[in-house]
Amino acid sequence: MSSENETIAAISTPPGAGGIGVIRMSGSRAFEVLQQIFKPHDPSCSFRSHQLYYGHIITPGLSGKNTIVDEVLAVYMRAPKTYTREDVVEIHGHGNFLLLQSILELLLHYSVRLADPGEFTKRAFLNGRIDLTRAEAVIDLLSARTRKGIELAQGQLSGSLYDRVDSIRKSLMHMRAIVEVAIDFPDEDLEIINHKELGQQLESEVRFPLALLLRNAEQGKIFREGITVVIAGLPNVGKSSLLNTLLQEERALVTAIPGTTRDTIEEYVDIEGMPVRIIDTAGIRENAEEVEELGIKRAREQISQADLVLFMIDLAKGISNADLELFHSIRHKQVILIANKMDLLPAEAPDLEAFHQHTLTLVHISAKKQQGISELKQAIFTAVAGSREQWEEGGCAPNLRHKDALTRAYTASKRVLDGLQSGITSDLLAIDLQECLAELDAIIGVTSTEDILDLIFQQFCLGK
Repeated sequence: MSSENETIAAISTPPGAGGIGVIRMSGSRAFEVLQQIFKPHDPSCSFRSHQLYYGHIITPGLSGKNTIVDEVLAVYMRAPKTYTREDVVEIHGHGNFLLLQSILELLLHYSVRLADPGEFTKRAFLNGRIDLTRAEAVIDLLSARTRKGIELAQGQLSGSLYDRVDSIRKSLMHMRAIVEVAIDFPDEDLEIINHKELGQQLESEVRFPLALLLRNAEQGKIFREGITVVIAGLPNVGKSSLLNTLLQEERALVTAIPGTTRDTIEEYVDIEGMPVRIIDTAGIRENAEEVEELGIKRAREQISQADLVLFMIDLAKGISNADLELFHSIRHKQVILIANKMDLLPAEAPDLEAFHQHTLTLVHISAKKQQGISELKQAIFTAVAGSREQWEEGGCAPNLRHKDALTRAYTASKRVLDGLQSGITSDLLAIDLQECLAELDAIIGVTSTEDILDLIFQQFCLGK
C-alpha cells in the first residue's frame, strides 16, 4: 500500500493541559477504525457525516470487557467534503496529553499510521483541494505573530497570490500560443506575430505584475519573519524605560544608577503589524567594570546584527562627546535618533546639529511619560517597510521560495522582451516563454518535485 493510500492519525492540538484535545484521522479506513473504538452514548447512532456524537473511546479487554479510555465527542466527515478530500475522523477528548497519547496508540494498534509533519495539508494539496500557495499560507497562519501577519496569511489562503500568479500565467500561455502558431507556419511569421504589440502586452501583463509581486515579497518577509531592533546609547539615557513603555509592562529594571542593565533583554512587540524583536542593551561607556564590560561587548554584537538601531540621547543632560563617539561607531547601520526626556527639556534646547549632518530620522519622546511613542512606532514602520499605502496596494506576500521563482520568471521575461526587440526566431521566443511559465507553475504547484514538496510540508507541525 502506498503512503498516500494509508490511513494516518495525529494529535492536532499542542502539548500541554487544556480543556479539549483533538486527534485527527484521515484515509479510507478512518470510519471503520472509529467504529471499532468508539462506543456512542446512543446505541442507535447512525453516524451522519459532519455531525458530532457523544460517547466513549474504549479498548477491548482480554476477558471481552471493554475499558473506557476517555469521554469524547467524535465526528465522521465523508469525502470529498473534508480538509484532505478523504474520509476524516476527529476525536475531541479531554486535553490531557497522556489521554490523547493513549487514544493515538489505540488507533495505531488498528494499523493506522502516525502522520508525518504537514501530511494532512499535503494530502489536501495532492488531492486538489488547495494549490501550493494556499498550503504554504497555512504555515504562515499558524506561525503569525501579529494580526497583520494573520491577515496576510488569510489573504493568501483565500487565493490572493494564486489569482495574481494565475493571471500572469494565462497571459503567458496566450503569448506562447501565438508563437507556437508562428513556428508551425514559418512563412507567415511576421504576419502572425506583431512584435511591438506582443512586447507591450508582455510589459503590462507580465513584467509589471511580476515586479509588483517581487516588491511585495520584500515587504511580506518583514510581516512574516519580523525585524530585530536594538535600543542603544550611553548609560541612563532611558533605554530600559523605552522597552518597558513599548511592552506596556515592567520588563526591565529601571534605576538612576548607571550600568543597571548588564545583559541584553529582548521581547517581541507588535509595531504597526510587524513582529519586532526589541533588544534593550547595556549602556555603552568607557572604564566599565568587568561584568558590565561583558554586557557592553554583547550590546555591540547585537547592534552589528540589528536591522534597525534606536540610538537614544538624553535631552535633559545635553549632548556629550561620548554620545557623538558612540553614534559615529554605529552610523553605518540604519539608525533612528531618539531624543528622550522631552518633558525635562531645559530652557536652552541641546544643539543636535552634529546629528543633522547625517541622513536619519529624529523622534522626540518621553519614555517615562509615554509621549511621542506613536510617532516612534510610525518611524520604525516607515524605516523598514516604507509607505503603508504602497504596501496596502500590493495585497499579498510571496515567501522566499516564491520570490526565487518570481525572480527567475522576471529574468526569463526580460529575455523574451529582448528577443522581441531584436527579432529572434519564434522557436527561441517559445523557449524563454516556457521557462517563464514553468517558474510560475512551480509557485502554485502545477509542477513541483517531491523534494520541494517535502521541504515545504516538513515545516508544519504534526496534526496539520
